[in-house]
Amino acid sequence: MLLVEDDDAIAEPLVKGLERQGYSVHREATGIGGVDAFCSSAPVDIILLDLGLPDIDGYEVCRRVRSESLVPIIILTARGDEIDRVLGLELGADDYVVKPFGFRELIARINAVTRRSQNTGTPSDDITHLTGDVIIDNRTRRVTVVGEEIQLTRKEFDLLALLATDPGATQTRETILEQVWDAHWYGPTKTLDVHIASLRKKLGDPTIIETVRGVGFRIRASLGSENNS
Repeated sequence: MLLVEDDDAIAEPLVKGLERQGYSVHREATGIGGVDAFCSSAPVDIILLDLGLPDIDGYEVCRRVRSESLVPIIILTARGDEIDRVLGLELGADDYVVKPFGFRELIARINAVTRRSQNTGTPSDDITHLTGDVIIDNRTRRVTVVGEEIQLTRKEFDLLALLATDPGATQTRETILEQVWDAHWYGPTKTLDVHIASLRKKLGDPTIIETVRGVGFRIRASLGSENNS
């Protein structure tokens, strides 16, 4: 586990508590140090990331890490405004915990994020074809549009893959939040709309994901799917 936190009063007891829970923790006090440690050290299973760092902020750390890896990231911060939460999640964070937080809650969040990273809820078919020449490769977690690969965050891919399990069928907002985020999601529901808007932009067709007002979202009817396994 990589902890990026500049406040010793928070970091030191947190490291001790996590180690008592059986985690091996490497702590960095700066954003650059966190990025360097992630890139150069042994593989990291999860990152706990503060936003208010002395050099680059946690958003930039999240962006740099996410450009290279899908490792789970939990933001730990005193910034509790909805816009801060949405920005962090839009950049690819898997969860957002506002300080002060209970240690048991944090452990529960870590366990939930870890479970979701191991079981994304994507369909069993390796390859799914959608209208608009969109192809989802669930094995490699890659998406191409007219033969060109597009870069999706972990949440964007999981959201698209869930909608693609049954093109034309409506997935309720509650089902999406439970499947892609968490059954006990406490964050702003606006993050779902942010991710939908981002997906539409990246797919190059705002009509491929349809809004069912007051209910949820659905993928426009697909061209079919095939299993290459």
